[in-house]
Amino acid sequence: MRTLVISDLHLGAHAQADVLRRAELREVLLQALGTRGAPDAVDRLVLLGDVLELRAGPVRRALEAARGFFEAVGEALDGRELVLLAGNHDHAVVAPGLERRVGPLSLEERFDPGEASYIAAALDDFLGARTSLEVAHPGVWLRDDVYATHGNYLDRHVTVPSLERIGIGAMSRLIGGTTGRASSPDDYEAATAPIYAWVQAVAQSGPAGGGLLDGGASASVRVRRALIGGGRGLDGARARALALAFPLAIVALNRAGLGPLRSDLSGAALRRSSLDAMAMVCQRLAIGARHVIFGHTHRAGPLPGDARGEWAAPGGARLHNCGCWVFETYLMSSVDATSPYWPGGCVVLDDDGGPPRLERLLGDRSADELMPA
Repeated sequence: MRTLVISDLHLGAHAQADVLRRAELREVLLQALGTRGAPDAVDRLVLLGDVLELRAGPVRRALEAARGFFEAVGEALDGRELVLLAGNHDHAVVAPGLERRVGPLSLEERFDPGEASYIAAALDDFLGARTSLEVAHPGVWLRDDVYATHGNYLDRHVTVPSLERIGIGAMSRLIGGTTGRASSPDDYEAATAPIYAWVQAVAQSGPAGGGLLDGGASASVRVRRALIGGGRGLDGARARALALAFPLAIVALNRAGLGPLRSDLSGAALRRSSLDAMAMVCQRLAIGARHVIFGHTHRAGPLPGDARGEWAAPGGARLHNCGCWVFETYLMSSVDATSPYWPGGCVVLDDDGGPPRLERLLGDRSADELMPA
């Protein structure tokens, strides 16, 4: 069996940064699936979370944006396996199913779409009669030695500050835990799910494209842009005030028990912090896999030139990130396919025992081709 894993489609994203809503770019992915029964065809497609952008406006608008993609995928798969996971931006895809479950949450829970949520049921309808959807949470075993999860649990340990990270830290304090004590999926859900529900609730009543933590409108993104860019977009006085206040704010947040947080917002710090945090999740949840595939950070890897030691978890598990399918340039040092944040990443896994392989399906596209209309 061959499995193809993609993550962070963000269908319905602000400013139409979600490239898979466009038919000409969807075709690249559909071709990668191959024809059912062909020797090199994909037998299973895994959508690893943040498939929908539910923070940019009402759910109905995200579903409208996703319809074309799911109809095309349903026709292309023609009955082959499709597994959907939820992320932090579309946690509502599985939240009702989690509320109805009995017993502790395991590393892999399976749901029928109608059991998971009305949103998952709508996506299943879009697929058509021949292809059906299965929902999994918080992860899925793709092989005895390969586990895949969206990766949003790492936000409980990451040291790069964001509004969501601070909210999760505050929720951890409120429920009586700390960032270091999570040891089960239920522990992570208790600290993260209330934040996700609140942010989405705000988005449902706000204007389209104005979601509090949507990628195009996040206050933490704007702050990061200003700090890294030396105050770009701000006048001199405001830029200097922000540069002085930000480290002091980090100290205050750490003293309040919401950390550990650091004021380094560089790309290298973001990569290292995310990988260290994902390794911590693997350790806390005792994920006994040789390979762990995740998304969430939008940073594909490991790539040539990456330090392989960074992409390892305790016990020797190798980390693999399948990247994203949104064209957002604020994290790119160069706006071309050399950027690790370039859209179109996927991980391919065969059942022959070989390691997961990172492929970049849009690596031959230019920025002009990916730019939203």
